[in-house]
Amino acid sequence: MTRYVALLGSINVGGNRLKMAELREALEREDFADVETVVASGNVLFSHDERPSDGLAEKIAHIVRDRFGIDTFAVVRNRDELKASIEGNPFKGQNEDKFVHTLFLQEALDREAFDAFAKGYSGPERVAAGTREFFVDFGDSVADSKLGQAMRHLKLRSTARNVRSLQRMLDKMDS
Repeated sequence: MTRYVALLGSINVGGNRLKMAELREALEREDFADVETVVASGNVLFSHDERPSDGLAEKIAHIVRDRFGIDTFAVVRNRDELKASIEGNPFKGQNEDKFVHTLFLQEALDREAFDAFAKGYSGPERVAAGTREFFVDFGDSVADSKLGQAMRHLKLRSTARNVRSLQRMLDKMDS
């Protein structure tokens, strides 16, 4: 079995309350093994027969929608993909890990649209494109950022995690 992490969007924010124990139980009933949640914000480590991560993401989103009535999406990465998303962040090590984020996307990044946005954006954050994610250095405050609002026209469905949280999940996958 392969070890994966699922990062669910919009869990325990904006009224989408979900107890992690109930999420673990629901996934275990659907053939996910060694299910473990990390923090109460929709981070799930699990083992599963190897299969494409997009298929696992769809399966998890369906379970959450069907069982809990929450319209979410999931991003699934295996250990090596998670590690690459940490190491590939060009802002890692340039600021505190709590302010450096990876925004995981439900779909592949439209590089042309992102590059046009990045050229025209005048906020204090630094942004960089990846393949299935993009990276943000929020400077000294995530709470005051207007980046999300400015990016609405790109219509990206994403879920963000800071480098510190991602490293914690990777460490748990390695233990």
